[in-house]
Parts: sequence; structure tokens; C-alpha cells
Amino acid sequence: MTTVRDVRAMAGEDPITMLTAYDATTAELVEASGVDVILVGDSLGNAVLGHDSTLPVTMDQMVSHTGAVVRGTDEALVVADLPFLSIGADRGDSIEHAGRLLKEAGANAVKIESGPHTVELTERLVDLGIPVMAHLGLTPQHINRLGYARQGTSQEAAEEIRDLARAHEEAGAFSLVLEHVPANLAATVTDDLSIPTIGIGAGPDCDGQVLVVDDAVGLTESAPPFAEAFGDVREAYADALDDYVGAVEDGSFPADDHSHVADDLDLE
Repeated sequence: MTTVRDVRAMAGEDPITMLTAYDATTAELVEASGVDVILVGDSLGNAVLGHDSTLPVTMDQMVSHTGAVVRGTDEALVVADLPFLSIGADRGDSIEHAGRLLKEAGANAVKIESGPHTVELTERLVDLGIPVMAHLGLTPQHINRLGYARQGTSQEAAEEIRDLARAHEEAGAFSLVLEHVPANLAATVTDDLSIPTIGIGAGPDCDGQVLVVDDAVGLTESAPPFAEAFGDVREAYADALDDYVGAVEDGSFPADDHSHVADDLDLE
């Protein structure tokens, strides 16, 4: 089984592969592809629950979906997102929420959308035995403040990301997601750190890459510009459903081999 220590040791060595999953079936398929890390992202708000942002996602939903993913995996490292307002307001509540993802759901680590307010929390969680993956750049939980624009594009903003990256490494984070930042900034942050960086819309020089699984397989109707579809599951899905409806309507399903007749029943 992939461990936090394994992922940390991959910095500058083997590329780290990470995809999201939100249910056991998808987790089984993702793990079978050989990925190192499965992220149970609060992106389930958009990808699964039909919201237009991640903000409505609750702790109970994260615990439930993380548990499903854990039950569908054996080898991959499972990291679970801490959703909007689950951390930051109260230190004790933040620790309890992070602990639930490990104790109740079985995750191996948590991911925190990071900032100046999460440095001390990261250190405390790590001290308590809760591994932390930090996340800088575009942080979707801050949509009302930042929108979905690329981050780190000014000198001041880039330096802040570099400073926060180093601060979270010093606090004990075992890896760092960099989302939607300039590729040269991501390359510089990667060089700054001894822990691995995992990019999404951050160029090719990070130590690894992550995508939302729906985007990667071509299930999403409209994917972000930094994603790529490596299949067309949406079309295959639609074709299969059309074929099912047609088969029921024309009487070809269910056929004889889909049914069982009990000859010893007296139904006269």
C-alpha cells in the first residue's frame, strides 16, 4: 500500500499520479489504473451533487464519500478534503473534523485549502498523527473572494505563495497541491521545497499531477481549460442508456436468458 512516506520520497524522483474518486466503483477503477493517490475532493459538490461550487459540501458528506472510496481501494493512498468552514473557526473543531476523516472514514491523510491561517493548524494536526496535504494557488473554497482566476500572477502574489509553501513544509505537510498558477511559479516552488508538489493547471514541472476523474475520462460536459479528457465516457454512457431504452421499448430486453421460469410452480 502506498504511504505518506512513499509519496514524500517521490519528490524529484518518480512522477506522482493522483485522481479524484467519490464512490467505491470509481475508486476500484482508478486504483486499477495504478495511480499513487486517490483524492476524495470536495469537488464532489460540482461533480456529483449538482452544486455550482464546493461551498455547500458538508463534513457528513465528506465522511460518507470518503468511506465509500476507502472500501473500494486496497493499495492507493486515500486523501480526503476538509470542506468549507470545517476548519479555521475553532481549533478544536478543526482537529475533530480532520480526525473524523481518518477515524470514521478510514482516509490516510487530509487535504487543506491553505493560507496563513492554516500553518499552525497543519503543525498541530501533524503532531497528532494526521498527515496533511497543503493546497495553494486557486482554492475553490475562496470563490467568493478570488473567483476561478489564475493565482500568483503578480510578483507580490507569487512571493506569498512561495512563502506559504515553505511555511507549510516547515509545519509538516507531506506534499503540496498547486492549482491554476503560472508554470514558472510552480517550477520555482517545486525547487524551493523538499516535499513533492502536485499540479493541476500548474505546468509540467511539478512532482506530480492531479485531475478530477470526470474531466480525465471525458464525463464532464464542460471541463476547465487546464484539464484533458483521455476518453469519451460521456458519449459511451449516453449510447448505452439509449440502447437500454430502445431495447425495453422494442421488447428485446429482457430476453429469455435474462429470465427464470420455475417449472414446478402450479399457477393454473
